[in-house]
Amino acid sequence: MSDHLRAVLDCAGNQRYLLPSGLTVLVRPMPGYAAAHAIVAARFGSIDVHFRLGDQELTLPAGVAHYLEHKMFEDQEGDAFAKFARTGANANAFTSFDRTCYYFTATSQVEESLDVLLEMVTHPYFTPETVAKEQGIIAQEIKMYEDSPDWRLITELCQCLYHSHPIRSDIAGTCESIARITPGMLYDCCRAFYAPSNLVLAAAGNITAEQVLEACARAGLDQPAAAPAAQRIWADEPMTLVQTEKTLHMAVAKPCFGVGFKEEPLAPGDGRTEALYDLVLCCLCGGMSGLYRRLYDQGLVNPGFGGEVLRVDGCCCILFTGESDQPDTVRQLLLEEIERIRSQGVDREIFTLCKNEKYGQLVENLENVEDAASQMADFALLGQTVAQQIEMLAGLTAEDADRAMQGILRPERMAYVKILPGDAGAGTEEE
Repeated sequence: MSDHLRAVLDCAGNQRYLLPSGLTVLVRPMPGYAAAHAIVAARFGSIDVHFRLGDQELTLPAGVAHYLEHKMFEDQEGDAFAKFARTGANANAFTSFDRTCYYFTATSQVEESLDVLLEMVTHPYFTPETVAKEQGIIAQEIKMYEDSPDWRLITELCQCLYHSHPIRSDIAGTCESIARITPGMLYDCCRAFYAPSNLVLAAAGNITAEQVLEACARAGLDQPAAAPAAQRIWADEPMTLVQTEKTLHMAVAKPCFGVGFKEEPLAPGDGRTEALYDLVLCCLCGGMSGLYRRLYDQGLVNPGFGGEVLRVDGCCCILFTGESDQPDTVRQLLLEEIERIRSQGVDREIFTLCKNEKYGQLVENLENVEDAASQMADFALLGQTVAQQIEMLAGLTAEDADRAMQGILRPERMAYVKILPGDAGAGTEEE
């Protein structure tokens, strides 16, 4: 198979293939490393709940993508985890807002592990009995998320910021929503989102392109396949907020807080703006920023304080979270620093340091088998390569950051959530 496929080699040394089935394959051979890591990423996450499949318009209950992730490990022969155990591989999976990923790490029998991985994502098997038995397991996972203050902060912020976008819903859904999941729904999702052209396979470490491509051939992925039939449907989302402030009480040792800003959605594939926003946050409250040092030195935050860009189709928001005995004070100091930078511009030295740090992280990831494979898959889902990301980062300037600050982090689009120590129940809201 590899004889008639030509690799596209980027400046980072990663090999890229597009198979006749539509599957994107990325390989980073790393001679001398003991382990290999492979990951299959599907462009299907918790926000994909409303779409057309052929002449049908389907609306899913919350939590289907995560539920499907669990069920993909089962087939008529039993459990894929048992198969991975026989090959000596350590396997797992996760679901996020916009993707589902299945992966393994192995030091031997890599080809056999690749066969297991590709078989499970291309040959789903569901019955009413197997689907029903998972409800109890996932219900426990949902309750675990409900008891996690960090996760509750993100969920509550999204519910304050968004009226209709499905990012409002927990990735795992609710106990009520998962009870409505049927085998038919799961098969529909596989047809819609698990077609090869909607998947990325990335592998790095003690592995060759020949090994990966031959495994794809054994799985039939060297043959033409139909493109995914799904057409996502998004409801209109205004730029107004649902709620500006919310206070919850949970069994926490220290108050937690979250400050969220609703931003204009980014165009599909616009990784440059996302990277620019990430740099702005590093300058604003990263470990090298003046604000972070003041807050930390005064004991107002712990090392976990920071900001992140949450960007998926139809949604972009910037979230700041952390723990503090004085959350209102931290919020006020954060807002003051935002306005100061908006007025004076980012510190040029800090910007250079942050840019070099981001660049270093991209390069450092190339030397770790897990990070290298995951990084290749993440950027491929955005239609980019690692080399393009590095080149794009190199082109960002402090002036770009100054211009970005004029339009983002506006106080009129801000929501504020606090979780205070209190009743150990599921979390009670204070009016």
